[in-house]
Amino acid sequence: MKIRVPLKAQTELASRSQPTRLPPGVSSVLSVLSSSAVVLDSEDRVLQASAAARTFGLVTGDQLVVQELLALARQVRRDGEIREGEMEVSTSGGVNRGTTSFAVRVAPLDATVGDGGLVLLLVEDQTESRRVEEVRRDFVANTSHELKTPVGALALLAETVEDAADDPDAVRRFAGRMRQEASRLTNLVQDMITLSRIQAAEPVPDPVPVELDAVVAEALDRCRMKASARGIELAATGPHGLSVLGDEDLLVTALRNLLENAVAYSPDKTRVDVSTQRVSGNAVEISVSDQGIGIPERDLERIFERFYRVDPARSRATGGTGLGLAIVKHVTAAHGGKVTVLSTEGAGSTFTLRLPLRPSLAVTASGGTRTRNAAIRQEAVK
Repeated sequence: MKIRVPLKAQTELASRSQPTRLPPGVSSVLSVLSSSAVVLDSEDRVLQASAAARTFGLVTGDQLVVQELLALARQVRRDGEIREGEMEVSTSGGVNRGTTSFAVRVAPLDATVGDGGLVLLLVEDQTESRRVEEVRRDFVANTSHELKTPVGALALLAETVEDAADDPDAVRRFAGRMRQEASRLTNLVQDMITLSRIQAAEPVPDPVPVELDAVVAEALDRCRMKASARGIELAATGPHGLSVLGDEDLLVTALRNLLENAVAYSPDKTRVDVSTQRVSGNAVEISVSDQGIGIPERDLERIFERFYRVDPARSRATGGTGLGLAIVKHVTAAHGGKVTVLSTEGAGSTFTLRLPLRPSLAVTASGGTRTRNAAIRQEAVK
């Protein structure tokens, strides 16, 4: 017995059995988009999805698995209106698990309105940009607070000096306090300028050969007066002649910040050591060790955050800006390295900068080559 299927039904079945094709050129355009792109046919099947869409777990096989996006696509297919907005999407099905913030734009790909028609979804991950925006807001708020303290102190001290104009001893005392606050304000502004140069986590734009001997000597020289005033000995050890590619001023600033921290948080008449050594993997390490108060374990993961202080009262008493270790972290990252810390409360801390060593081959005038290590040994003998 044969069942006769109406012609209209035969046409619908045939159209469903044949895969829908994308309009010419659409595939090429979608392949160069930075956003996660998904094209749905009239039956909500995925005709094309970018690698990013699958990585986020938005698409599995030929199915769009995020119901919020699927509902939005169906609305656009019904009325042909472009829709856009932001939504929090659970991406537990992909590599990036958790809740992700997306900027979504959904538009029809053809003129068909109603039950049929192709729909394009462009999904942009906003998680990182939101994090950066939060960091920026926190930075502005913290900076405003930190600037307000010395500025307010200077205004108050200036009024006090005016009132004590007939008392030379009081004027000298308050003028000294004003110099301290002005110095603190200068240091804060300088640290902010330095941080703005390197906080984008980009490599040093024009690296040049930098001798670590010169970096260590300059950083020690800048900290020697403060250390001597408290009877703290500064010592440097390690082989000579090591060099890296980078920015000498930034490296001196990073090492100086570590030394100033070590001096500020060490008892009088103790010792701060700076050591350099070449390590495996063509890298060099610069370590700063002190015999100070140490850092609680719970704070070790946060000490490189901007304005984070283990002991806010003590930090302000020592004149710290709260940006020193953040600068160290970003300078090290800009040079392709990393910074680590080992600390024990009451026993001291050791901060270590690990940087890529400068390539060591040098061409001789005769056309041959010799290693820089040989030159280092010759210099050491001298």
